[in-house]
Amino acid sequence: MPQGTIKKLTEKGFGFIEGERGDIFFHHSSVEGVPYDDLREGQSVEYSEGAGPKGPRAENVKVLE
Repeated sequence: MPQGTIKKLTEKGFGFIEGERGDIFFHHSSVEGVPYDDLREGQSVEYSEGAGPKGPRAENVKVLE
């Protein structure tokens, strides 16, 4: 699975991960194991790449310890 760092979080329930191939969008519904509100910018995560209506997006986002 690709890994990256949370680059930006919004109050609207989505954010961006700085990944191995550039920045990738993620939605709060794609976060696993922790509530979206517990995420912090700079945290390391792993994810799978999927396709959203506006382009690539991260799915199955999990915080790495």
